[in-house]
Amino acid sequence: MTKPAIISAEMGTRVTAHALYIGDRINTMGFEGEVLSALPLAVRVGKAGVAVLFRYGVAVLIGLSPEDEVDFLETLKPRIGGEFVRFEEETAIVALASEAEDQVQAGGPIQLRDMSHERLLVIADVLAKSVVLAHDEREVAKVFEIIEPFAKELADHGGTRRNRKGMLKLLGNALLVQHRVSGRVAVAEKPDALWDRPDLERLYARLEDEYELKERVDALNRKLAVVAETANTLADIIDTRRSLRLELIIVVLIALEIVVTFYQIYAAGGH
Repeated sequence: MTKPAIISAEMGTRVTAHALYIGDRINTMGFEGEVLSALPLAVRVGKAGVAVLFRYGVAVLIGLSPEDEVDFLETLKPRIGGEFVRFEEETAIVALASEAEDQVQAGGPIQLRDMSHERLLVIADVLAKSVVLAHDEREVAKVFEIIEPFAKELADHGGTRRNRKGMLKLLGNALLVQHRVSGRVAVAEKPDALWDRPDLERLYARLEDEYELKERVDALNRKLAVVAETANTLADIIDTRRSLRLELIIVVLIALEIVVTFYQIYAAGGH
C-alpha cells in the first residue's frame, strides 16, 4: 500500500542516490518491509534509507551508508535473475533546499522543496533509466568493435576471409545486443508517480534534460539500426556462400554423371 509520507525529517537535508544495474531482472513480489510505493517497489531501509527496485534489474538506494548498501544487496541476491559480474552505477546528490521550485543544476546536486517519496521516485526513475542506457551503450560499443574489422575487410577486399562459424558468431553478437537493448526499458514513458502528482512534471522534465535521456535513446536506436543492417548483411553473405556451395555440388554431380555416361557408352562400344 502506498503511503503519502514525507520523509525529509528522517533522511536529513543531503543524501546520496546510488543507482545500480545489477541483473537482468529483480523479483519484487512478496518483499518484506515498510512499503512506500508498490510500482515501482520502494521500501524503507533502516531508519532513514529508501530502496527503489525496478523489475528490469535496477536498484536505486537513497540515503544508505556504504555498509547498509552492501548488506541490502546481499539480502537482495536471491531475487536477482541473471546477476551481472560488473554492475553499472550512477550517483547523484539530493539536497533539501528552501527554493520555491525544485532545481536541477548542471553537474550539481538535485535540489528539492521536500523529500517526499514521490519526488524520490521521480529521481529514482530517471537514474534507473540512465544507468540502463549506460550499460546498453557499452554493450553496443563492444559490438561495433567487432563489426569494424569486418566492415573494413568488405571495403578493402570486397569480401571477407571469415569462415561461416566466425560470421555466425558475429551475427549472434549483433542479434543478442539488439534483443537485449530493444524495448527492455521504456525510456520515453513517464514514471507512475506523475499520474498522482502532475505537479512533479517539471522536475521530471528537468531531470530528463540533465541526463539527456531522449538524446541518448535516439543515438542508441541509430546504432542499433546499424547493428541490424550488419546482421542482415552477414545473413546475406552466409546465404550467398551456401548457394554457391550448393551450385558447385550440383555442377560436380552433373559432371560426374556425364563422365559415367560417356564411360558406359565407351564400354558398350568396345564390346
